[in-house]
Formats: sequence, structure tokens, C-alpha cells
Amino acid sequence: MDKNSVLGLVLIFLVLSLFFWWQRPSKEQIEQTRRYNDSINLVRMHNDSIQAAQAYIAENQSNDTTNDSVINAKVNDQFGVFASSVNGSETFVTVSTPKLEVTFTTLGGRMASVTLPEFHTFDSLPLTLFEGPDNVFGLSFFSNNRLINTDDLYFVPSVSSNVNVTDPDGYDFSMRLYPSNGDSTAVNSYIEFAYHIPYDDYMIDVSCNLVGMEQYVYSRNSFIDLTWTMDILQQEKEEEDRLNGTTLFYQFDGDKCDKLTQNRDGEKNLSVKTRWVSYKQRFFASTLIAKNDECFLSGTVSSRKDARKVKSDSRYVRTMSSVLALPYNGEPSESFGMSMYFGPAKFTLLKQYGLGLDDQINIGSFFLNRWINRGIMAVFHLLEKIIGNYGLIILLLTIFIKLILSPVTYKSYLSTAKIRAIKPETDELNAKYPNPDDAMKKQQATMELYKKFGVSPMSGCLPMLIQFPILVAMFRFFPVAFELRQKSFLWAHDLSTYDSILDLPFNIPLYGDHVSLFTLLMTATTILYTMINNKNMGQEGQPGMKMMTYLMPIMFLGIFNSYSAGLSYYYLLFNILSFLQTFIIGKIKPTEKLRAEMLLKAAQNTKKGGMSNGGKSRWEKKLEELQKMQREQARAQAKENAKRRR
Repeated sequence: MDKNSVLGLVLIFLVLSLFFWWQRPSKEQIEQTRRYNDSINLVRMHNDSIQAAQAYIAENQSNDTTNDSVINAKVNDQFGVFASSVNGSETFVTVSTPKLEVTFTTLGGRMASVTLPEFHTFDSLPLTLFEGPDNVFGLSFFSNNRLINTDDLYFVPSVSSNVNVTDPDGYDFSMRLYPSNGDSTAVNSYIEFAYHIPYDDYMIDVSCNLVGMEQYVYSRNSFIDLTWTMDILQQEKEEEDRLNGTTLFYQFDGDKCDKLTQNRDGEKNLSVKTRWVSYKQRFFASTLIAKNDECFLSGTVSSRKDARKVKSDSRYVRTMSSVLALPYNGEPSESFGMSMYFGPAKFTLLKQYGLGLDDQINIGSFFLNRWINRGIMAVFHLLEKIIGNYGLIILLLTIFIKLILSPVTYKSYLSTAKIRAIKPETDELNAKYPNPDDAMKKQQATMELYKKFGVSPMSGCLPMLIQFPILVAMFRFFPVAFELRQKSFLWAHDLSTYDSILDLPFNIPLYGDHVSLFTLLMTATTILYTMINNKNMGQEGQPGMKMMTYLMPIMFLGIFNSYSAGLSYYYLLFNILSFLQTFIIGKIKPTEKLRAEMLLKAAQNTKKGGMSNGGKSRWEKKLEELQKMQREQARAQAKENAKRRR
């Protein structure tokens, strides 16, 4: 090998070494990856330990001759210093407040169920967010090379009887797990879940305390895992809503919230510090929040639907689970503060906490829609304080929006009315240029006619563009408006979901298995309003344009049939008020009067030389230049075609 080859190999080696050094992961990334892998291993070992425990129990139940000392030896071998907490009887303690009814269980020291006394399900049952043994809230850690899961162990409650909270300062309740098993040094050592249940709030303070556990809890990884699993129960008639369904949200530290795909199974590795994780249903949320300046170091979140649970429980929707890393350094006393929110997914309520929880409410991803909806909410809540009928509130809200848009509506009407006022002149142009080959001449003559009478064909588009964000914002507002939940109006029993006047014995694709009267009325008024507009715009002789304008209302019939009745009711009112506005403006500015004004103004412009180039706007000049260029290109193309034919 010659000198140049050796030098080349050395240079290649140096370049590759530099590249790998540059691309090496940081210490923080390595630590996060290790935490993630350890969390996965803990979950797998947790499942293995559960299966082993189940096999162990089955074996002992079937073998009555097993020596007690042998059983105790097996328990000690599997659970170590926590062996004395393996056997026990599960007891429950319920703490009740005006806002919450929380039932705790000694098995795992966790919340067994949470009920909101102020609310009911769609079929008038108590609104319980979760209940049952499959719900998990516990720690996983290593103790003397044994994987310990606090969900498998019995805690000692601070009180053993139910509590009805009357103190405005709330109530403190705790569950403790003692690592005794004959170890005299473990008397003052314990793992504690300390709960503070407020009297008049939905936010429960939770503190995970490890006191004197440094010799029992392995601390090399500088973290222990917190597992939170919850079976979501159906609360609404349509839980799997297309816009606002059951979704798992999370927020990284100092960042906006993100979510898993709505109504689908999914999993996400949270590789950076996380502020909170939320299991959100359509109108309620269960949220775990790292308190103060603390964060969950990393973790994984998942959402799935268990087919077996679907068959066994009609109220089961899906299962959401989180495995989150809590910092732990093996100190004599360590504590991790958290909060758990169990309550309405109401925008104004969640916003008061200042934690970004309101980002879960989908009032529009576009900033303009969000700002519009914030203003709409302010007006809505103001009316709510004065009026108790929500149908009337929506009516007044619609009138308010129409009044704000009235200048835009008036401008749009004038633009349409001006085109309608010069219809005799446009009919003459159509008769003058019946040949399609004269389309360019007809267009130029039409523009001259518009300029003469002061008509701008684009002026009607701007008002529609201004109204469109408001229409879209309302499309987002009504499905998430918690205030409309279970509020009735006329034949609609619940304005937050669809109103059904007829339940069909079959399902129609793209429509549904019921008939919504508000949607039918909204569609009918939309078609009627479209017919009037087409007539005013002179489109009755254009089949293609007519088909396009009628297609959208027909599509709305299928889309809105399963949406909020409040939304269809709003669009129905919007159409009716649009009819009324058009009628009033038509009386104030009739077509005959407007035509007379336009003819007078056209005559005055002609006398003043308004037809000269000096009076043309920049846009009109650009349009004429473009038309001139198109005519020259057409002539050149015609000459070229003539040459080829020769």
C-alpha cells in the first residue's frame, strides 16, 4: 500500500470519528433513553409478577395441605420487607364534598372511584368518571432485587369510616404502606399517598411521600415509576364525537399541549419533562398534574380499546394509561407533589387554573377562530347570567352576531343589488355577443359596463370572506360548549347533542339512524336562501353554478344530522335573520331607486370624462393590459395556425 492510500484511509478514519463524535447523544438524551427502557422493563416485570401472583394464589387455594411456613417463605421471597402487606382485606373509605365523591381502597392506597354529584349521565345515572379494579394508580420500584408494585399491597388508611366534608378548608386523608415484616428499623419508614380533598373545587392535591425508605427502595436510576391507568366510561349519548371525542392530552414543560389521535389506539414516548397528562372525554376531564415547579421526568402514554371490555361492559369506552417517572434520589425523606383534576371540561373553568388545561378544548386551531370564540364565550356567559333559557340565549347571541356583521351584510347586498339593477344592460350584451368565440369581447364590454355604473364584481366576495371565520368559529363553539349539556329547548332534550324526532330502524350511510328536525329546518332554509340569491345574481340560467350552490346544503344535511342541536339551531336562526335583513335592506334600498341613482351617476361621470384612462384604477388598468395581451396572443396563434394550414 503506497503512502497516498495510507493517508487517504487515515483521513477517512478521522472524518468518520469526527462525524460519530458530533452525532453522539447528550448525557440528557442517554438518561432519558435509559429511563424509557427501564420503564418498559418495569411494566413487563409488573405483568409477569401479576401472573406469578395469580398462579401462586391458585396453587395455594387448590392445595390445602401446603405448610404455612412454606407459604410464608414464598411470600417473603417474592415481596421481601413488604411481605406483611400482601395479605389483607380490601376496605373502602368515601370522602364526600359538594363537588366530589371520592372512594379510596386500602388495596394500593388509591382512588377506587370518583363521582361528580352535580352531574348525571345522558340516561340520568350518577356521573362516575371511573370505578372498578382495573383502574391503577401506584408506584413501581426495585427493593432488594425484587420488583414491587404498590397496587398489589394493602395500605393503612388514616381513617376507617366515611367522611362528609363540611369544613371550607377541605379534608386531609392519607394511605400508608409500611415495610415491616419483623424489621425493627422499619417502624418509622413508610410510603404515603397524602390527599387533600377541597370543599368547593375539582382539584385534589396528591403528595407521594417516601419517608425512611432509602434502604428499601433502589435509587440507582434516580427515579421510580408512577402508573396511572383508567377505564373511560360513557357519559354522553354520543361519546365518540367526530370533533370532540375521547382523547389523551399531554403537555411538555414550557410547551403547548399535544394529544394522541382521537378515537384511535395509539402510544407515545414522552422523552422530555412533562407537566401534565389528561384523559379527556367530551365534557369531562381527568388530569394528573405535576405540582409547582416539578415535572415528570419522562414516560409513556397510551390509549386503546379492549374488545373484551366492550362486550362485558356497555358503558366502557376505552382504556388510557400512563407510566411516568418521578425523581427519586434515595434521601431519608422525599416528596413529589401532584394535583388531580376530576371535573367538567369547561373552557372558562380550566383557564382559571393557569396551567394550559384549556388547550384541551377545541375551539379552533386557527388563531382567528380562537379569538372569535373567546369573544363569543364572553357574550354567552353574560347572557347566561341574565337569562335561564338557552334557546333564547342562542337567539340573542345570533342577533348580536348579525348586528356586528350588518355593515358587511349591507355592502354585500348593495353589490348584488347593483348587478341586478343593470340587468337590462347585461341582457343586451348577452344578446350582442351570443357566439362563444366572442367571450373575450363580451368580457371586455361587461367590464366597461361595470365601470360605467360603478359596479365592482369583487366587492361581494370580501363581505363573504369576513363572515366565513365567524361561521367556522361557531361550528367549533357549539359542540364544545359545556353550558349546553343536558339543556333542553322545544323538542330538543339536550342542545349539546343531536335532536331526534324519529329513530330509524336502520342506518343510512353518511346520514345516520335518526332524523334531526333542527338539521332539516336548517337545510330547508339554506336551500331557500340559496334559491333567492341565485335569482338575484342571475344564475337561474346557469345549471352548473346552480348545482354547486345546492350541493353544499345537501351535504350539510348528512354532516349536521349527528352534531349538536344547538349548532343546527344557530344556523337556522342565522338563515332566518338573513332573510329578514335582506327584506329590510330591500325596502330601504329598492332596486328601482338604486338603478335611478346609478344611471344618474353614470351620466355625470360621462360628462366629466370619467371614461378616460386617467379615471381608471390601477387594478382596472392591469386587467385591461392583461386582456390586451391575451388578444395579441390569440391573434398570433391564429396567424400561426393559418401558416400551418397553407
